[in-house]
Amino acid sequence: MSEPLLDVRGVVRTYARGGLLIGEHFRAVDGVSFRLETERPEIFTIVGESGSGKTTLARMILAMVAPSEGGIRFRGTDVARIHRRRDRLAFMRQVQPIFQNPFEAFNPLKRVDRYLLITARRFANARGREAEQAADRALRDVGLSLAEVKGRFPHELSGGQLQRIAVARALISKPALIVADEPVSMVDASLRMSIVNLFKGLRDEHKASIIYITHDLGTAYYISDRILIMHQGHAVESGDARTVLDNPQHAYSILLKSAVLSPDPAAREREFT
Repeated sequence: MSEPLLDVRGVVRTYARGGLLIGEHFRAVDGVSFRLETERPEIFTIVGESGSGKTTLARMILAMVAPSEGGIRFRGTDVARIHRRRDRLAFMRQVQPIFQNPFEAFNPLKRVDRYLLITARRFANARGREAEQAADRALRDVGLSLAEVKGRFPHELSGGQLQRIAVARALISKPALIVADEPVSMVDASLRMSIVNLFKGLRDEHKASIIYITHDLGTAYYISDRILIMHQGHAVESGDARTVLDNPQHAYSILLKSAVLSPDPAAREREFT
């Protein structure tokens, strides 16, 4: 059997509370474990309110911060030990992020097509016309084209367009894993489902696994294969998304469901179709 795509084992991330001199620490993430298999692309959703630790977990998966305890392996490699530039670029080619605020993801003084062309050069080894073709293919996958965005600055585009461009940028390197941290929370409701549907296409057509991080149980119910619910740094419940959300067992999961989801599964289906 091949190595799992991602293996998260008992990860802990500890931070000092109130400054280093006080000596008090808290665990932003406390003993979380899960794995994604190479052979089965899926949408794995991490749900939790603000402060639950889900973004800290995402940053550890992206090798932006190291676990205080436990480990994260991507295709057998400990991501906390990726230091050489060549290895770092190889990892980034396979694991791409999509962040919450598209306006913060792009420099307001830089034309957005430059980001795409630089990504094509750095991660797809494409130059000139090849880079433009790679950027255009990725943009067409998200309902745009290079002709539509070429030469335009971020302020000339809507939030929905910018988030689609962010998704396209992540697609250029043909990653095996995309980590999307609250990717629709800054987007108008009218565009939210179109972006969420993109993730289904990435799973089905590009065979990429997606870690979808959100506080929105509605979209989680609609697109997730599996789900992990976090509360105060802990994974309190996990499993098949429909099973967990239709019949939650943990008190916090029940509270989330009662606050957000309709009690009628058929009504939830109609809401997102």
